Order: sequence, then C-alpha cells, then structure tokens
Amino acid sequence: MPLLRGWTIRWRSLRLVPLLLTLMLTLAIGWMGTGTQRSAAADSTIVLRALLPAPFREAMQPAIARFATEHPEIQLELVAGPNDTSLVSDLYTTAFLLGNAPYDLVFLDVTWLPKFVAAGWLLDLSDRISPEIQAEFLPSALNGSFYRDRLYRLPLNAAVGLLYYRQDLMPEPPQTFAELVQRSQQLQSQGQVPWGYVWQGKQYEGLVCNFLEVLAGFGGYWIDPQSGEVGLDRPEAIAAATWLRSTITDQISPAGVSTFQENEALKIFESGQSAFMRNWPYAEMLLERPESAVRGKVGLAPMVHAPGQTSAATQGTWGVAIAQQTTHPDAALTALLALTDAESQRLISLGSNYIPTRSALYQDPELLARYPFYGELQPILESTVLRSPLPAYDALSDILQRHLSAAISGQTPVAIALQQAARESRQLLASQQGAAA
Repeated sequence: MPLLRGWTIRWRSLRLVPLLLTLMLTLAIGWMGTGTQRSAAADSTIVLRALLPAPFREAMQPAIARFATEHPEIQLELVAGPNDTSLVSDLYTTAFLLGNAPYDLVFLDVTWLPKFVAAGWLLDLSDRISPEIQAEFLPSALNGSFYRDRLYRLPLNAAVGLLYYRQDLMPEPPQTFAELVQRSQQLQSQGQVPWGYVWQGKQYEGLVCNFLEVLAGFGGYWIDPQSGEVGLDRPEAIAAATWLRSTITDQISPAGVSTFQENEALKIFESGQSAFMRNWPYAEMLLERPESAVRGKVGLAPMVHAPGQTSAATQGTWGVAIAQQTTHPDAALTALLALTDAESQRLISLGSNYIPTRSALYQDPELLARYPFYGELQPILESTVLRSPLPAYDALSDILQRHLSAAISGQTPVAIALQQAARESRQLLASQQGAAA
C-alpha cells in the first residue's frame, strides 16, 4: 500500500463515496430481489459481480446471454455504471479502499492496470492462462495486460488512434508530418476544404493520446517504464508539441481544436470540412451513415511520422480481470475466459462498434462483411504505443495534460511548458519511490 500514498485518497474519490453507497444499496436491493426469485434448487448457484460503463454493459448482452446458457451454475451480475469511464475507475478505487468491495470481476481500461495491481486488487493470472490461449490475442492488446512481466487481465476490446483521410481528394494517405501539412495547405488553397486536420486538443486524456502518437512519430517517449526516465524535455518531445501547436498557428487546424474532444472533430470531418482527422475506430461506422457527407470517401491509415521514424497508435484496450478478494476464483476464471473468447467477442462486435482483440476475428467472413475496414485496421493494431504503465498514471497524465494544453493554446511557450511538465513528473516519480522505500 505505500505506493498508493499521496494519490489514492483523492478528493474526487472521497466525493464519490455517496455515489458509491447509493450504487451499493441499489445493487443490494437488486441482489435480494433476484435471490427471492430463485428456487431452492438454485441456492448453490455462484454469483459473480462486476461494474462497467453503461454502454459497454449493453453491448455485452449477447455474450452474457450465451454465458448464462452454457454455464447455468454461474450467475453474472454485471452492473451498468456511469458513462464516464473515469467515474467507473473512481468507483472501483473507492470500493476497494473502503474494503469488502462487492466485485469478483473487474472491467478495466489499460491505464488502470498498474494502479490496481500495485494496490493488490487484482489476481495474478500468469499461471492460470495458458500460453496457447494468450497467443490467440493480438500481441499489442495482450501486451497492455501485463505489469512487471505478470499477466493480470485478458483484453476484451481494442481501440487505437487512426488517421482518417479523404480518399476522394487524394490517391494515397500522407506518410510524414510534412506531407500532411503540404496536402492540407494545397487542398485549402484550392477551396476543397476549409481545414486540413482536426484532432483532440482539449485538456483531457484524449490530448495525451494524440500527443503520444506524434511523440512516437518523432522518435521520442514520455516515461521509460524500465528506467523511469522522463523524456518530455527532450528535443523529440519539444518537436512533437511544436508540430501540434503549428497546426493551429498555420491554420491547418481551427483555433478551436484546443477545445475539441472526439465528437467535435468528428462533426467537422463528417460534414466534409476537413481533409484529415485523428480519431478512434468507432468513428468509421458513423462516417458511413447515410447522412454523412463523406460516406464512401474515407480511408484509414496509421498516424504520420518524421522521416526515418515509424508510425504509432495509442492503445486504448479494455479488458477483464479477477478481483484478488473474490471468494470464487475458479468460477471467475471460467467467466473471464468465456467473456473474452472468440465467439463472445464476435457477438459483441456484430451487435456494436467495439473492436475485437482475438486475431482470428479479423479473418471472420461475417465480421469482414459487416465491417470491411477491419482489413485496414489489423496492421495498425500491431503498431501501438502504450501509455506509461505506472501506478501513478493518473497524476502523471494530469501533469502532462495541464502543461501540454498551455503549450498548444499558446499560453506558455512549448519548450517552457514541457520543461515544467518534465520537472513535475520527475518530482512525482521521486516521491513515489520514496514512499515505496
């Protein structure tokens, strides 16, 4: 628990205690209700509980129904939590800190894993999941399920940053940052589009995702997970932030991009007002709706990069873990394997816009017929960049968001902003090491 000192009992988590208590009361009433409906013969049924974002709970319904049919001895009670995933993280955190959390399974984002493992909240699955099963997942998605070379979850759905481009305006996507700028300016000067590139520049986690892709494209890094070295004040990081800032000053991107999240960027690109957009895979299906001005005109590509460097996409996988405190570890493992197997992921993908993490599904005829872009997506899924896998990720991300936002919006010169971010990050990491000693 020393690693948690200084950040686990945050005011935001404390503020969520009333919400957590309300949620737990609701769960208790629901559980009592379901219990009274069971027959005496069903008293031996094992009940497994978990919390997950409401949209994800709805998307998983086909997999849950399949599990109920195949495993009548185990009842899954997956509760729909808030839509805001950060609130789901806080609810899990607060429940585990208060003790006696009512969860057997844990649905979690890739960035939560180090924090949850360091706190002792997740069961080590390294000896419970065979190498053969692990090999069936996309390597990049599975990579985000390890912490210090130990496996703690299985990935359920994938997300990576993509460069969307107008196929009707260019034969091939750009490869480098300079090419993206050049094509944007050319199309703007011809009156084809008012904007060249839209992305997510608001001060939130999406800004970190955008920056990391550009940073990797310049050959840089945020924090080396092995050495703990911070790379935010290195030339590559300054070049990356400078390039993002230049898209605004050179009017490649609208000035308001510094306030954009995914939907704001999507609206501009979908209406035909931009040549390029950085977004997640879910956007592709929205761009192909009948009302979309760019329907049938959009291609997918990896993010651009500097000459001599390679493309990288920020990974955003969700996965399923087992709570360390569960009294039903074997049943929880059965549920974990079933909910993440190929058939469950196929059912989830067919009924929603969630991207699978099982490699074989990218050759599934039914999925390819429904989502032809899967063929373009798989190679990009194999070249991802992980956000810093450190227990203090939330605090480190907050530091980067604040200073990067100041740099991109022009409030602080880029070099100074990143120097400040690097200094604060080093101070935080040093304090964490001191607390752990």
